[in-house]
Amino acid sequence: MELGDAEHGDTASAALLRSAGLRVTSPRHAVIEALRERAHASAEELFAHVARHRPETSLQSVYNALGDFVDAGLVRRIEPAGRPRLYELRVGDNHHHAVCTSCGAVADIECATGVAPCLVPADTAGFVIRTAEVTYWGLCSACAVRAARPAEDAVLADTAPASDRH
Repeated sequence: MELGDAEHGDTASAALLRSAGLRVTSPRHAVIEALRERAHASAEELFAHVARHRPETSLQSVYNALGDFVDAGLVRRIEPAGRPRLYELRVGDNHHHAVCTSCGAVADIECATGVAPCLVPADTAGFVIRTAEVTYWGLCSACAVRAARPAEDAVLADTAPASDRH
C-alpha cells in the first residue's frame, strides 16, 4: 500500500524513502520510524516494534524493507560475530562499533583516522581496498561496573575482621 504524506504524518521518513527512489509504503515507513527510535536493532527487534503499531505487518515485510534499504544505501547492516545482523540509519561516514561481550549492547565509535579505509593491510592480495570494518569487543560501562562488584565484594570479605564473617 503506497501512502501519501498526509496518511503517515512524518514527511521526513517519506522524503528519505523517495530520495532513494523507493515507494513509500506502510511497512517501509514503519521500519524507518523504528530505526529512528532504536539504532543497532535486529530485524526481529524492529518487527516487534513495528507490530505494536502496525500489527498487519509481517516479519517478512520487515526483512524485505531492510533489504531494500541496505541496497539503496539508506541503512547499514552490521554483522557482529555470533550475533544477529543489526541495522542502523547512520550511513555515509566511516564509523565503527563496540559490542559488549556481556549484554550485547552496541555503540558507535568514531574512526581514529577519519578516512576510509582506516586500516591498510600489508598485502592487499590484488584487491582495491575501499573500507575496513572494525568491531571492538569488551564490556560496556554498566557491565564493567557489575563485573567489578564481585571482585570488590571478595576483597571486602577478605579484609573484614573474622568476627564479622559469616
